[in-house]
Amino acid sequence: MFGDENIVTIIIKRTAVLGLIIIGIMLIGIKEPKPYILGYIFGTSISILTFKLMEKSAEKAVTMKPSRAYGYSVRQYFIRYFIYAIVLIIGALADYLSFLTVATGLLMVKMVITSFAIIDYFKDKFQ
Repeated sequence: MFGDENIVTIIIKRTAVLGLIIIGIMLIGIKEPKPYILGYIFGTSISILTFKLMEKSAEKAVTMKPSRAYGYSVRQYFIRYFIYAIVLIIGALADYLSFLTVATGLLMVKMVITSFAIIDYFKDKFQ
């Protein structure tokens, strides 16, 4: 189904395409779209970067001894959530960003994974 392409790369590409579509809708549908678009780009880019961080930490944890891998994975988990907290705080405090679109952007990778899993399920079911 995916060929030689890495699943993480596919998810990132799908997130970027969906993000561009949503930005286009914001440009058309919102009177003053700048804070919404900036917030969305900020949240989505951080979401993609933390997804890449998750990929790299999983690859590294697999090569470690189980006792070390557990501690490493927990530390990486808390680092990612610290990054999310900082981004949300910036989104709440910065008047040039929309907090709602920052939070929505942070959820984009999760939404893409979930939506394409649902689409693939229905494709398999009706074939």
